[in-house]
Amino acid sequence: MTVPVPGLPARVRIHEVGARDGLQNEKSAVPTEVKAEFIHRLAAAGLTTVEATSFVHPKWVPQLADAEALFPRLADLDGVALPVLVPNERGLDRALALGATRIAVFGSATETFASRNLNRTVAESLAMFEPVVARAKQDEAHVRGYLSMCFGDPWEGPVPVHQVVRVAKSLLDLGCDELSLGDTIGVATPGHVQELLSALNEAGVGTDRIGVHFHDTYGQALSNTLAALQHGVTTVDASAGGLGGCPYAKSATGNLATEDLVWMLDGLGIETGVDLAALTATSVWMAEQLGRPSPSRTVRALSHKE
Repeated sequence: MTVPVPGLPARVRIHEVGARDGLQNEKSAVPTEVKAEFIHRLAAAGLTTVEATSFVHPKWVPQLADAEALFPRLADLDGVALPVLVPNERGLDRALALGATRIAVFGSATETFASRNLNRTVAESLAMFEPVVARAKQDEAHVRGYLSMCFGDPWEGPVPVHQVVRVAKSLLDLGCDELSLGDTIGVATPGHVQELLSALNEAGVGTDRIGVHFHDTYGQALSNTLAALQHGVTTVDASAGGLGGCPYAKSATGNLATEDLVWMLDGLGIETGVDLAALTATSVWMAEQLGRPSPSRTVRALSHKE
C-alpha cells in the first residue's frame, strides 16, 4: 500500500553503485561480459545513473582491472549516466580517452583512512584531486566528490561534524558538482545524519548538491536514508542486491540494497522510475553469477514468492 508522508521529496534519483562499489571487493574475478550484462540489466530496470567502474591501478583493486575493456561495451546505453571513479590524473586520462563524461574522486574525512586508502594525508589527497577536477571540468565532465568516513572511523572513532564539513567544503571548492556523504562503516544514526546535513547547510552547502551513501552494518541504512529525505536530500546511493563493502575498512559490510530502498520509496509514493520486479530479477541473476544468495531482504522476499 502506498501511503505518502508529507514533507518528503516527490522523486529520488538513485545512484546505483553495484557494478563498481558492489563488485570491487569480490575475491574471484567477475568476467567483463558479466559486468557489462549486469549494467545493461540495471539500466533496463529503470536506473538512470549506474556507476560503471574505476580507473585505479590494477594493483590496488584487481577486480576493476578491466575498465578499458568494460567501458566501451556500455556505449549503447543512451540516456544512462555512467560515472567512473578516478584516483588521479592518470586515471582521468584513461577515463577521458574512452569518452567518460561523469567522473568521481574519492576523499576521506579522516587522516587514518586517507593514509590507508590513498597513502596521503587529507590535505595531500585534496591537492592530488585539484588538477583532476580542474581538467575534468575543462572537458565539461560532471564531477562527483565522494567523502568517506563521515560518521565514524574504525581507527579514530566518531568523526566530529565540523571536521567533515571542512573537508566537504574543500571538495566542493575544488569544483565538484555534487558531494556523496559516506557512512563507510555503517555507524550513523538518524539524528547524526540530520545534524551533519544541517551543519553543511549552515556552512553554505545546499542540500541539492548532497547525496548520501549508507552501509547497513547495524541495520540503520534505511532509517538514515529516511532522515536524509526528511532533510530534503534527493540523491541516494545504493547497490543492487546489497553488494559491496570496502577493501580498506574491514568492518564495512554491504551497501544499502537498492531493492530495499525502492521498496520503501514505492511505499512512500516517491518516484524513482525503477521497476522493482526487474531489479530483483537482476540481483537474483547476479547472485547466481557470484555463487551466493543476495543479502537484500527485499530480494529474498520477492524471489521466494510463487
